[in-house]
Amino acid sequence: MKFVDEVVITLQAGKGGHGCLSFRREKFVPRGGPDGGDGGRGGDVILRATAELNTLADFRFTRKFSAGNGTGGAGRNRTGAAGKNCIIPVPAGTLVFAEHTHELLVDLDTHGQEFKVAAGGRGGVGNARFKSSVNQAPRRTIPGAEGDRLSVRLELQVLADVGLLGLPNAGKSTLLSKISAARPKIADYPFTTLYPHLGVVDIGAGAGFVVADIPGLIEGAAKGAGLGVQFLRHLRRTRLLLHIVDISDHESEPPRSAVEVVVKELETFDPQLAGRDRWLVFSKSDCLERAAAAAICEETLSRLDWGGPWFLISGVSGAGCDEMCQKIWQKLDDERGKR
Repeated sequence: MKFVDEVVITLQAGKGGHGCLSFRREKFVPRGGPDGGDGGRGGDVILRATAELNTLADFRFTRKFSAGNGTGGAGRNRTGAAGKNCIIPVPAGTLVFAEHTHELLVDLDTHGQEFKVAAGGRGGVGNARFKSSVNQAPRRTIPGAEGDRLSVRLELQVLADVGLLGLPNAGKSTLLSKISAARPKIADYPFTTLYPHLGVVDIGAGAGFVVADIPGLIEGAAKGAGLGVQFLRHLRRTRLLLHIVDISDHESEPPRSAVEVVVKELETFDPQLAGRDRWLVFSKSDCLERAAAAAICEETLSRLDWGGPWFLISGVSGAGCDEMCQKIWQKLDDERGKR
């Protein structure tokens, strides 16, 4: 299934039913008076967030949604039926923007959260409502109102605690498959990952967190090169970034340069995202001797003047992964306790 994270849809709320013009007509009741009922209200268009969806792919072929119209009123003061609401399920983590003004209408980030994006038209008024002491036989009614019509842009930002970023083939997908049950595509060529993948890391005893893997970044990504910049928005909800750095080919591509390329693109795309907590993770340690791998890490950290947490891991053998996941959980748990 194709991953879709942005789509424009057109919404039409229901029209209100017309008010009824009617007079009571019964035997032995020569002046029954007005008895026209009100029209029913038009149906609303409602967006409902659900954790059961993780893409906007359902909107690829259906872009127009309409709620039901209210029915007209009837004699004997009968009110018309209200139009049926149109409830549209969207993935939790969906931002809803007005297409023409680009205004953010709502952030649907919780399972079950609902938002009435288009209101149905009010029902019309029957002539019974206009009866008065000076107007015993009113012939006035009010028609039903039109429902809201608008276009909205849905933008999905996946919900994850931790985000993986780095150059193509840095080992992000391999790491995700090692620490979670996710099975992203893994191959020895760039841009194997074409869209974000989510994985749940189980620490045990009810502890765990969600990790998001996005396509790798390359130099010039912020200007449109490659794929990763299209999906960087998915890291905006994360609380921690793991910067994966491949040290297996350190001679042709120094780890320091790999780090600086990604940081530059991150700062160009979103300075606020670049300022988020970021840990360095040196991957593919299984390709080198332990001492050589440690030496490369120390040299890179010294050149970068890095003072934050860092780890040396292998997504293939799993070396260092358990310790890293425990540290991540401790950080996330401490942040929850401070809220």
